[in-house]
Amino acid sequence: MPLDIKGIGMTSQRTRDRLAKTLVEMGIKSEAVLDVIRKTPRHFFIDEALASRAYENTALPIGFNQTISQPYIVAKMTEILIKDKELNNVLEIGTGCGYQTVVIAQFAQYVYTVERVDGLLMRARERFQELNYTNIRSKHSDGNVGWSAHGPYDGIIVAAAPIGVPKALIEQLALNGRLVIPIGESGEQKLLLITRTQDGYNEEFFDSVSFVPMLAGIDTSR
Repeated sequence: MPLDIKGIGMTSQRTRDRLAKTLVEMGIKSEAVLDVIRKTPRHFFIDEALASRAYENTALPIGFNQTISQPYIVAKMTEILIKDKELNNVLEIGTGCGYQTVVIAQFAQYVYTVERVDGLLMRARERFQELNYTNIRSKHSDGNVGWSAHGPYDGIIVAAAPIGVPKALIEQLALNGRLVIPIGESGEQKLLLITRTQDGYNEEFFDSVSFVPMLAGIDTSR
């Protein structure tokens, strides 16, 4: 690969290992998730000027008024999604820079990811190609409507916060499928797990979180 994936200095493996240790201290228990966090080059998904901060446990700007989620949140959402479960197909709402997409792609046979901002999606697609992830399919679309053509999904993960859960996403869950989504207004958001069962849907709340709001429509900005 022409780009430096391994990293040096503040993007080195030692720095990634330190981040994983921090996540353990914060409550991440899945060794599989921690291993993926260690080996996924987060610095590859952000501007070079911010590369020295890539393995800090913090959100960082990625342009278009969007951010790359802090590693703890990526790890937590992934841990919830994969726990005691094999994933065939996963739907991601909010591709962003593509970091979460690549993390999930290491656990699922296929990831279908939707992004409303065209400029972000174009950059993410270049990264997927550069990293040779052939199990990711992407679409420029409104995440509120999901991507029904490839459903129902074993897992759905959402990287923006609606006030209420979009009906289309619930409908695209397979039996025993899981939807992990931040929900609520700014300053009052919680991470919600919805599991589809034979009898309906179960809900479980997790951490307080802070995500950008989930917007309707598409943005053609490049």
